[in-house]
Amino acid sequence: MKAMILAAGFGNRLRPLTETTPKPLLQVGGKPLLQYHLQRLASAGITDIVINISWLAEQIEGYFGDGSHFGVSIDWSREAQPLETGGGIANALPLLGSEPFLLINGDVWTDFPLHSISLDQDADAHLVMVANPEHNPSGDFAVANRLVSYDACPKYTFSGISLFRPQLFAGFKEGCFPLRDVMRPAILAGRVTGAVYTGQWWDIGTVERLTQLNNKLNKAEPK
Repeated sequence: MKAMILAAGFGNRLRPLTETTPKPLLQVGGKPLLQYHLQRLASAGITDIVINISWLAEQIEGYFGDGSHFGVSIDWSREAQPLETGGGIANALPLLGSEPFLLINGDVWTDFPLHSISLDQDADAHLVMVANPEHNPSGDFAVANRLVSYDACPKYTFSGISLFRPQLFAGFKEGCFPLRDVMRPAILAGRVTGAVYTGQWWDIGTVERLTQLNNKLNKAEPK
């Protein structure tokens, strides 16, 4: 199985940090956030990885190269301007192949066991959900009888970890569009499964949340 990491955004909410340092290179627990993802994927036996890049892309590609120093093989999907989540994936489809791929938002930190995720035969996607954080109290989706739903309760927050069949993007032309545009028809058709993860998960979307996570990780380090 291949994996794709979404890492092309500007990181506007993390300014001024991201004005000169791309979000994937921001330090989390003493290492770049993207390095953390690569090492966890390698530990899970997932070594063929596609990463989309745009803002300050040369810094990211220069640091990680072909991925061999981190136990993985990286294909870079370059975007002249960020294409949002859905557009970025559609642009990278030639690199992803025809089999289901693991998708990870580059700006989350979690201890979710990546090796455990799987896709039902009759599903087009599987979403990992988490409890709603303070910045998203209303949640995104419900999970009822293992199916992701817009209408049921309670609602949970999409973790940014998922499995997708590439065929789900077949009807979408290349361009700039969000992933939710791709997921909505499949969710309404009952073809997206979901499960709730109760372990550690952080959305590192702001300077404040990045600082909070680093403080937590620093305290957890053995003295």
